[in-house]
Amino acid sequence: MHELILHHYPASPFAEKARLMLGFKQLSWRSVFIPRVMPKPDLMALTGGYRKTPVLQIGADIYCDTALIARRLEAEKSVPSLFPEGQEFTVAAFSQWADSVVFQYAVALIFQPESLAARMAGAPAEMIQAFLDDRSRLFSGGTTTRPSAEVAQNDWPVLMARLELQLAREEGDFLFGEPSVADFSLAHCLWFVKSSPLTAPLVDDHPLVAAWLDRVLGFGHGSASKLSPEEAIEIARAATPAELPVDDFVDPNGFRAGQRVAIAATDYGVDPVEGELLFAGREELILRREDERAGVVHVHFPRLGFSIRAV
Repeated sequence: MHELILHHYPASPFAEKARLMLGFKQLSWRSVFIPRVMPKPDLMALTGGYRKTPVLQIGADIYCDTALIARRLEAEKSVPSLFPEGQEFTVAAFSQWADSVVFQYAVALIFQPESLAARMAGAPAEMIQAFLDDRSRLFSGGTTTRPSAEVAQNDWPVLMARLELQLAREEGDFLFGEPSVADFSLAHCLWFVKSSPLTAPLVDDHPLVAAWLDRVLGFGHGSASKLSPEEAIEIARAATPAELPVDDFVDPNGFRAGQRVAIAATDYGVDPVEGELLFAGREELILRREDERAGVVHVHFPRLGFSIRAV
């Protein structure tokens, strides 16, 4: 049985989502810190080009995107569930909305010059500029459109008022009663907004929202221990990828196992990963690729939000 290895950095909002899900599941995991900005040579050895944060590694299997990481953690430990019975569609759909729409509102608010300066107080000017240049490249070329700061400021009170109403009327302490992936997908966005003292009141001024966020953050991060990038790569090299899933799904575009393909996110961070398509299921795509450092790895992507093309 291989350990769970999370490749992340502390300030990443989506990494916070993954860390909280690990805490909710009360799982033990190894922590590999990666750079905030490119280049990320150690991560590239495992993913083949996917650069977003975080990435979950289990032996020689590499899982990209927190939507798929959530499902892999569910398979690792089914109770407590991220997808409560009878609410699977609701929580998954809400999670997708929060990860895309609400996250971009959060980015627009945090990336205002005054807010970003407060969040990165003490960092050298050249480091801040390098971060902005990297994020400009990250958010170019995809389908994502970020609202302007003015639009975000205008719309944010509407989102918070709706959230307050949901929390006031829902039985239980979480968005849909019991905790689910929906809570973690929204929580990381608000955690991000709270990371700057200038934008923190946009959350803290809403008592029910602030109390709910405290409850979600209260799950903690599970039990983590440090691992070096070199050790993680060696673990991948020494491991054999897990057996492929069984699914009778027929790919709607006719892709078949054995084809050489490229898979890429469609929203942002659209760097393609090339390899041999091993599996195309309802929720998941799996590529086989070989790296001179990591050996043979299987790279897993969610189907939703990713494109696949023959090469």
